[in-house]
Amino acid sequence: MLLKNATILVVDDDKDVLTAIRILLKSLVKDIVVEQYPDNILPLLKQQNFDLVILDMNFNSVVNTGNEGIYWLNKIKNANNDLNVILITAFGDMDLAIRSLKEGASDFLVKPWQNDKLIQSIKEVIAQKRTKKAKKWLPQVDGVKLLGESEPMEHVFHKLKKVAPTDANVLILGENGTGKDLIAKAIHDHSLRKDKPFVKVDVGALTASLFESELFGYKKGAFTDARMDRVGRFEAANGGTLFLDEIGNISLQQQARLLTALQNRCITPLGSNTEMPIDIRLICATNVTLEHLADETKFRKDLIYRINTVEVVIPPLRDRGKDITLLAKHFIERYSEKYFKPNITATYSFFKKLKTYRFPGNVRELQYALERAVIMVEHDTLSETDLVFSPIEKYTNKTEANALKLETIEKNTILKVIEKHNGNISKSAKELGITRAALYRRLDKYGL
Repeated sequence: MLLKNATILVVDDDKDVLTAIRILLKSLVKDIVVEQYPDNILPLLKQQNFDLVILDMNFNSVVNTGNEGIYWLNKIKNANNDLNVILITAFGDMDLAIRSLKEGASDFLVKPWQNDKLIQSIKEVIAQKRTKKAKKWLPQVDGVKLLGESEPMEHVFHKLKKVAPTDANVLILGENGTGKDLIAKAIHDHSLRKDKPFVKVDVGALTASLFESELFGYKKGAFTDARMDRVGRFEAANGGTLFLDEIGNISLQQQARLLTALQNRCITPLGSNTEMPIDIRLICATNVTLEHLADETKFRKDLIYRINTVEVVIPPLRDRGKDITLLAKHFIERYSEKYFKPNITATYSFFKKLKTYRFPGNVRELQYALERAVIMVEHDTLSETDLVFSPIEKYTNKTEANALKLETIEKNTILKVIEKHNGNISKSAKELGITRAALYRRLDKYGL
């Protein structure tokens, strides 16, 4: 039944081989296309959808290295990474077989083949593809599927599939530019609250004076500029999902206020004495590590447990392998359409250069690099010379390295708080969110 619905392309420069395979398979498959010249592979892939390509490894060459087959295998995979390829050769070299499988071939057969073995190989490859396709679940954001086929992203999507339908609080961890906001929206879109509000707040950007009024709202007259009632983000998200981005950057005092609201499941707007019950699903995100959050001088442990029923770690782009090519093709297509350059393609060397770059700015950096490339290219094909990476990330990394001298930051923070309270250890410890004993230990540590 699988073969009856299959469309297969066979590419070999030997007419007798093409005739033999066509006769063998024509009654078993839906359609079989045979082609003698490999230069016609890519045009054929654009004209017709194939379930499988059977590809010879040597074309018109006296030296049977298999390099031609590997070359065209890479061309096929760049055009359609999901398309399965069976390589055939008259030379059963084990190293060549291993190399072809590493490059992405689904199977490797030696001529002359046994008909039963060839048919069985075709059945297994097509069955594996359709089983994988049936099991594959990709989260969506506003009806658009998120892209990711690498093993790290499959783990992320598997976790999302399990956690999204629940009401569990989720903590999303990952470097800047990895797409934490998209993952948060995907969780909401696949939850039972998907028809209710999704409210995002960049809490890391809120000043101490704005934190409470922004999250909890206020009543008219609560302070000088409060000319009318304002609904806070908690109330706006009632019944839906509240997404607190950059949660790792809020102060200990702000953490205490947030913890009270989450524990009591109610808020009190500024200028009011009446508590308001809230029903939200909480999602938080940060670019700092769990190790950083576990340091009680920086983050309250009781708040971590409150926001982190399940953590989802988004891998950096450099660890996502084939997703780099997948995302690159997506962005090229998007920006080709946006900037009215619909026929833009990219060379093998273009994608090779992408794969060797580490992307400190992650998906965001990839997106901007490809938008620039599409805008600046003066022809229809992107080559490696058209790919220019921004120097911003280089300077950003240096700045972050200097800023992340945590001991210096901690020491300076303690000094400022103690000066603020005129040396009163009890008041200083309370504002820092630690015990007097813990503060004394740190004073001793830094020789203060």
